[in-house]
Order: sequence, then structure tokens, then C-alpha cells
Amino acid sequence: MAGWFGKKRGIATLILSNLLVAGLAFLAARWPAPGGVEILPPPPTATAQPTFTPAPVRVYVSGAVKSPGVYTLPPHSIAQDALLAAGGATDDADLSRVNLAAPLEEGQQVNVPREGQPASRNSPAPTPTVTCPVNVNTATAVQLESLSAIGPVIAERIIKYRQEHGPFRTVDALLEVPGIGEATLGRIRGCVAVQ
Repeated sequence: MAGWFGKKRGIATLILSNLLVAGLAFLAARWPAPGGVEILPPPPTATAQPTFTPAPVRVYVSGAVKSPGVYTLPPHSIAQDALLAAGGATDDADLSRVNLAAPLEEGQQVNVPREGQPASRNSPAPTPTVTCPVNVNTATAVQLESLSAIGPVIAERIIKYRQEHGPFRTVDALLEVPGIGEATLGRIRGCVAVQ
């Protein structure tokens, strides 16, 4: 009996081992596979477009002010800002003849007349003369505004465009500036250059 049991024990062990392996294989097949780690990139963020920063303006303040001289003022300053920079008006100033709300331009003179002083002393800033050709790659806003059909807004757009995109390669590239069309380009073509 012991010999028969010894023979059968080997077979029983083999059968039990096979059943155990089959059971483990069955469980492994039914076991849910671990989910892979999914790495998501961060959502894209909006990139701010560079903005054009206007340059400060230098003006000469003269006449009936406490400290006449050349002053550098923030962009979009008005005549009142120039008057304040010069220490204010003197007691004999005739402020009724000065437009304190007038916008300032680079190189402008703000003259505050004295009471009883002839009006001719408070002459407006000279209009810039056009010196052809104007290099649109290096011209200041004042030089660009000296061209017919180019006002302060378009001059600022030309400067902004070349700061963002680099120098103009051809005169026709000015058509890429918002506000400049064929008609405007035709009026200034003979007096502009790219160098």
C-alpha cells in the first residue's frame, strides 16, 4: 500500500501543480492590467504680442516760466506738462495765449508769453521741411511726418513695424504697414528710400 501511495503521490503532485499553474494563468488573464502612466503636456498659453512703446519727447520751454530749458517728457505729454516741468509760470505770464492742452512733439518749443508781449513772440514750432529721400529704416517720427500723407499715427505704425519685423527691404514693403495703401505709397514713393 505504501508503494502504491508513493507512486500515486508523484502523479497527484503533478496534477495539483498543473491545476495550480492553470489557476494562476487563469487569474493572471483575468486580472486587470495596470494602466500606463499618461503624461499630458500643459495647455498652451497665449503669448503676448510685443507692444510699441512710444519714445519720450524733448521740448524747449521758454518765456515766462520759472526755469526755462530743455525738458524730456513722457510720450503723449501736453503743453501743461511742459509748463509744470519748467517750474510753472511766472507772475507776469499770459496763459490765456497758450493752449495748455496742445500735444507735444519731439523738438517743439513751448513759449509762454508775458502780459503785454506782442503775439509774434509766441510763434508756433517750425514745420519740418522734407529732405528727400527719407530713409524709412532710420527716420524718426518727425522725419516721417514731414512726408505728405504721413501723419503721427502712420509714422508710429512705420516705426512699430520695423521694430517688430526688422528693416524694410524695399519701398513696396511699406504696403505691409496698416494704413498705407497704393495711393499713399504713390504720394511718398519719390521721397522715401530703404538704405
